[in-house]
Amino acid sequence: MHTTARPADEVAAMNLASLLARREAEGTPIRVAIIGAGKFGTMILSQLRLMRGVQLAVLADLDVQRARDAVARCGWAAERFVLAADLGAANDCIREGKTALVDDGTLAVHAEVDIVIEATGHEEAGARHAFAAIDAGRHVIMVTVEADVLIGPYLHELARRRGVIYSMAYGDQPAIICELVDWARACGFDVVAAGKGTKYLPAYRRSTPQTAFGYYGFTPEQIASGGFNAKMFNSFLDGTKSAIEMVAVANATGLAMPENGLSFAPIAADKLATQYAGAKGIADVVSCMDPDGHFVENHLRWGVYVVFTSEEPYSRRCFEEYGLTTDPSGTYAALWRPYHLIGLEVGISIASIALRGEATGAPIYGPQAEVVCATRAPMRAGETIDGEGGYAVYGTVASASEARSRRLVPMGLAHGCKLTRDVPIDHPIGEDDVAFDEDAFVWKLRREQDRFFSPAVPA
Repeated sequence: MHTTARPADEVAAMNLASLLARREAEGTPIRVAIIGAGKFGTMILSQLRLMRGVQLAVLADLDVQRARDAVARCGWAAERFVLAADLGAANDCIREGKTALVDDGTLAVHAEVDIVIEATGHEEAGARHAFAAIDAGRHVIMVTVEADVLIGPYLHELARRRGVIYSMAYGDQPAIICELVDWARACGFDVVAAGKGTKYLPAYRRSTPQTAFGYYGFTPEQIASGGFNAKMFNSFLDGTKSAIEMVAVANATGLAMPENGLSFAPIAADKLATQYAGAKGIADVVSCMDPDGHFVENHLRWGVYVVFTSEEPYSRRCFEEYGLTTDPSGTYAALWRPYHLIGLEVGISIASIALRGEATGAPIYGPQAEVVCATRAPMRAGETIDGEGGYAVYGTVASASEARSRRLVPMGLAHGCKLTRDVPIDHPIGEDDVAFDEDAFVWKLRREQDRFFSPAVPA
């Protein structure tokens, strides 16, 4: 049979790098706005400067000097960034091939950009920016996972109606886990478990911002160098961040939460298939620490994994033949990626959205699970919950149906709430325990999500 070869440039367009190069050559770069110049945002900036076919059109941060410091650390030329006081000035900068520097995320959303990256790390700001961006017809990359697990399913639905894309940030563990799950399912495998590794011990539930750095082993000199957010580090330590990330995975893949919550089992990477043999499609976290505080050999602290099987016996025989780590029966196999580079990899999301029209993970299954919170210590009526990684509560997972039936408060809504009654240690915070700030935009959006996915919820 005679076939006609395709032109070389058409063949080259089969991958993201060549598609980006084409946009560069054509002078039509993907215009990107970043809101938030913290650690994650700075990591995005560092590689965005080196990407072909992409223009950093707007950089927004409440602290303009922090934004200037961030771009300086990443090797950007200072003269590229022009302070813009209004939308007209911001668009003029973009048309001139420069970057508008603004202190208002709303300007970034409405400027002449293709994609808005929300990287503030704050639920309220994340909700406002993403909602406004979608309404303005912009694609959204949601770095603020705290907002995604709270109102991401509804934002995804709004984006679908508007004809734009709402996406997780590639490089962060949830998006890479989703990629592994998608790979396995696309191959026809049955996914029995997927998740990530972390550093965790049960004692960390009692950690506070005051003790977190000690658990990490940071020296006073390291802490004094700056860039250390005690609440953020404590959230990673006490399991809250893991809960947030696994709920994001559940909403994006349909995987369930383990029946008794995240296990944090101290498992080596080469034992994953054995650990999850017979599991029924769950998202879970493994720890790099033994109960005695020693590191597990061949641990997966920084990585992600998927455990899968095949109903075809011949395929299962191939697992071992091709070197996969399996359980003793050879029925279940595991693949893992030992590291992730968070913000340095967000370029994959940018390119995938703009060039392929695909999100790198999105909450397409709707609310499957919730991040709820429990008290670190007894609390008294009138005391305030200081949110993720703080002194008051830690986050755990629950199925969406359980959280709804027990009226448990999502972590993202608990921040700033005052207790209406005394509660004991490890008490799951319920709606009757706190007074909500009903003026918060994220609270209103969450209620809209609840009514959309559960019509029985009253207005």
